[in-house]
This record gives sequence, structure tokens and C-alpha cells, in this order.
Amino acid sequence: MMLADALNLPLAPAGVATERPISIAIVAMGGQGGGVLTGWIVRLAEDAGWVAQSTSVPGVAQRTGATIYYVEMMPASNGRRPILAQMPTPGDVDIVLASEFMEAGRSILRGIVTPDRTTLIASSHRSLAIAEKSAPGDGIADSGSVLDAIGVTARRQIVFDMDALAVRNGSVISAAMFGALAGSEALPFAVPAFHAVIQQEGKGVAASLKAFDAAYARARSGPAAPPAVPEGAVPAMPAVPVTAPDRRVARLLARLHDEVPDAVRPIAYAGLAKVVDYQDERYGDEYLDLLAKAVAIEDLLGGAPRGHGFARNAAKYIANAMAYDDVIRVADLKTRPGRRARVEREVGVRAEQILHTTEFMHPRMEEIAGTLPLGVGRWLQRRPRLYAFLDRRVSKGRRVRTYSIRWFLALYLLGGLRGLRRGSLRHAAEVAHRDAWLRQAIDTAMQNYALGIEVLKCRRLIKGYSDTHARGLSKFDRVTATIRRIENRPDAADWARRLREAAVKDSGDGSLDGVIRTIESFC
Repeated sequence: MMLADALNLPLAPAGVATERPISIAIVAMGGQGGGVLTGWIVRLAEDAGWVAQSTSVPGVAQRTGATIYYVEMMPASNGRRPILAQMPTPGDVDIVLASEFMEAGRSILRGIVTPDRTTLIASSHRSLAIAEKSAPGDGIADSGSVLDAIGVTARRQIVFDMDALAVRNGSVISAAMFGALAGSEALPFAVPAFHAVIQQEGKGVAASLKAFDAAYARARSGPAAPPAVPEGAVPAMPAVPVTAPDRRVARLLARLHDEVPDAVRPIAYAGLAKVVDYQDERYGDEYLDLLAKAVAIEDLLGGAPRGHGFARNAAKYIANAMAYDDVIRVADLKTRPGRRARVEREVGVRAEQILHTTEFMHPRMEEIAGTLPLGVGRWLQRRPRLYAFLDRRVSKGRRVRTYSIRWFLALYLLGGLRGLRRGSLRHAAEVAHRDAWLRQAIDTAMQNYALGIEVLKCRRLIKGYSDTHARGLSKFDRVTATIRRIENRPDAADWARRLREAAVKDSGDGSLDGVIRTIESFC
């Protein structure tokens, strides 16, 4: 038979069309129990005598990998099993469960959330991607756009922080999502059937049921009342004490009240506390000395009607510049008792459990040399062959068990070297860079008050240590150098703000280069 004849064969239907299956897409990151949740849903359907099929496509997202799980289910008809699809089809998905808020946004972009069909169940918490964490400023993606899109694209939405709810109930997010699914009533199964599935698991049943019931109640109750304090609102600064029992602290507080205007005092108090915690009270005196220069410029330029903007920004960013991250600081922070308590709280350690933390550290010779006395460090830098020889032996990744006796003692002793910090090579470099930045800000403010503030704000580009610090320093140098080229323009402050914001958000996409090229075109 010819192919053309075969294509023209009459194809009569085999029988009456059956009802369509219920289709469910689950988008979950690694470690969030997406596979467990999928298994529960399949078991729920099969326990009711339905036919269910699940597939999964592993992802390679920047965090730990977002996987799409897909489930289709429907009752058998006249003893014949239905043929079910293996992948979600845009416009044909009944329920989408997203274990993280941005994954809900990606589901919308994939087209599997539609206003005529889809119930979207999503956790509102964020698990930040690497690009969001590594940005020198606030690189967190805007969740508001996802929320707006959900309101338009989903037939029904159930969105709340399922991760926090699960943690409060001693369980994991998969149990909370299963409860929210039951609460949505998008599946034709009773709550006892959901409970039975969890009870068959055999592990962590009590905690899973507790989280399930809490999520079920939350999904049934509808949206929570808005918080008393709007999300993103800046918290009020704490009151500045007048004195303290410790005479050394009392002396610093007296200087603060005598030398710093009322409008600047709260942020200056926070900066003073930061630098004293970082080093000692003498470092606090140094901070107040530097801040006094900014206050003097503020008085000279009559900045009070403008809200003391220059002095307030100086109070913040001078403290950040003085409390730079070095290996001594990192070791000190990792061995503080409060850190272990915070980690235990965040991971939900129970009384009968023991916490072990393994951290990856990759020191370079640059960090090691930076802790050496200034003369020794410079002597070493002048011998590149010796420096390279030592770097090959030092620059290796290490997995450190922070709370083992060996590594805790090593980090604790390293953190105790803060008394030697002022004489180190790194400190000399930081002081020189800090003073040059402050001079540029003051000189610029004398000519252009708003531009001087923008120079101060450029300090936010520098943070972290090792490669992170080097990248931030490179951006800082490029931005401040470009600001010098435009400082005589009337719109220089506006262009400086654009430069800084581009540098903050730049993650290799060339946005900073684009702004610099634009400025070069008219300079």
C-alpha cells in the first residue's frame, strides 16, 4: 500500500471519548522533598483505585537544581488503563505546586499556569540564587513582579510561607505542600486519605501530620491579614544611650553626644558599636575622629537643611570601611557562641540531635600575607618567586569541620589575633584606601554636595574577602575614576548614582560597562 493511500484511511474513533486526566506539575529544588511529594500524590490516587503516572526532569539551576515532577491521574474506564502523558503541556495543567517563590514565576514563564485552568500552590519564601547572593549590593530579584503575574495568570492561588510553617512544626516543606494541596480541594479525595498516605511513610509521621494539618488549615482560611509594619519598611533606629557602666564605653558615648549632631547620632552609634566590636575602644576613637571631619564639612556647607546627608552617609560607610573582612574577622565570627546558636535555630536542631558543620575554605597567599606584620609582608611581596612558591602550597580548598576540636581551636586562635591587626600589611592597605576615598568624598562635596554623597555611597561596592573583595574593589576603582571625569557636569550626581547602581547589580552582564561607555561618549 502506498503511503498516500495509508494517510487517507478512514480512522473512526475507538469509542466514546473519556474524561481528561488531572494533571499536576511540581517544581522543587534539590533537598526539598519534591520526589517524596510526588510519591505521596501517586499513592493517594492509587489508594483510591485510580491510575497514576509520574515522571521527572532534573534541572541544573544555580542553587541545587530545580526539578520538574509531573503527575497525571484518572480512574480506569471499563477495566482499561488510560494512556497518560509524560510531560506538562502549556495550557493543560490543572495544579502547579512550587516549593519556592521564584520557581512559581518560572512556571508562569513556561506557560503551565493558565487563568482558565490552573490552581497555583506556592511557598512565598525565597532560596536565593548564586547571582542574587554574590551581588555587591541588594541583588535579590523582585518578588513583586511574580506576585502580580500570579494574580493574572492563575485561576486560583494559594501562596504563603510553607517552609517557615514546616519548620515551626518540626517537618519539611513537602508535608506543608501536601497539606496545602488537600486544603485547595483541587483533588477529589478526602482528608483522611491524605493522612493515610503520610502514615504509610513510617518515618517522621507525627511531625509530617502536624505540618500537613497546619498547612491545610492555612490554605482553607485564605490570605493572612497584612502585617502591622509594611514589608520592606526600614526599622526605627535604636535609642542612643547617654552613658554606660564601663568607663571606656561611657567615654566614647560622651564624645558621640558632644561631637555628632542629633540627626546623625543614631547611625553613628551603630557604626561606633560595629567598629568597637570589630577591634577595640581605641578603634572607636579613630572612627569618631574620622566622622568629626565629615561633620565639620557638613557644618561648613550648611547641610542641616538637607538632613545632614553627607554626615549620615559618612557615619555608615566609614564604619563599613573600618570593619573590613579579613581572615581574623572571619575566624572570629565563625567561633562566636551566637553563631552556633543561630545555625541550630535555622536548621531546627532538636535537643536529642548533635550539630556538625562542614565549611569550604579556600585561603590564598594574599590573605595569609595580609595578616603578617607590615615589614614582613612587604618583604615577601618583593620576592615574587618565593610568594608564588608559598601560594601553590597555601591556595587549596579545604573542608573544615568548624566545631571539631582541631579546627575550632585553630579558628579561635586565629580570631584572637585582632590585637596584631593594626600592624598588618592588610590594615595598612585598607587605611590608605579608606583615607583616599574619604578625601575624594570631602573634596567633591566642597564643589558639589550631592556628588560628594554619591562618592561616599560607592563604598558599598567593597565587601567580603578574597575574590569577592577583589571584584568589589575593581568596580569601586572604575566607578570612582569615572566620577572624576564628570565631576564638573551639573548632572554629575545623577550619573554617579547610575554608575553605582549598575555596579551593584552587575553580575557579568556588562551593565556597568554600558553606563561607562555612555559617559565616555559625551566626555
